[in-house]
Amino acid sequence: MTKSELIDAVAQRTGITKSRAEQVVNCVFEAMTTSLDNGDGIEIRGFGSFTVRHYKAYSGRNPRTGRPVNVPEKRLPFFKVGKELKELVNSPRADGSPRPPIVDDNDQDDDD
Repeated sequence: MTKSELIDAVAQRTGITKSRAEQVVNCVFEAMTTSLDNGDGIEIRGFGSFTVRHYKAYSGRNPRTGRPVNVPEKRLPFFKVGKELKELVNSPRADGSPRPPIVDDNDQDDDD
């Protein structure tokens, strides 16, 4: 689902205009981004939690040249899926129909 598809879904389910739904979605994302930027975590019960992980600086290696590279310390957002969402994704559908197969875009067969 893309951001525009999310906006369409919010507009459709709530009966508000698409421009108003876009404001709502942008407001939620902005609040989440600000919270993570401040180092706060976000917990959405049943869905999951977002946290910021801190990584120390380290000496890496440029894979192309093999030369050492200093990698600065960084902070990255991390998402941990909630138990209820995990169970929902892994359970059969309510109507009994099978879930679509998992497609891995990185797993391509080369018959050459």
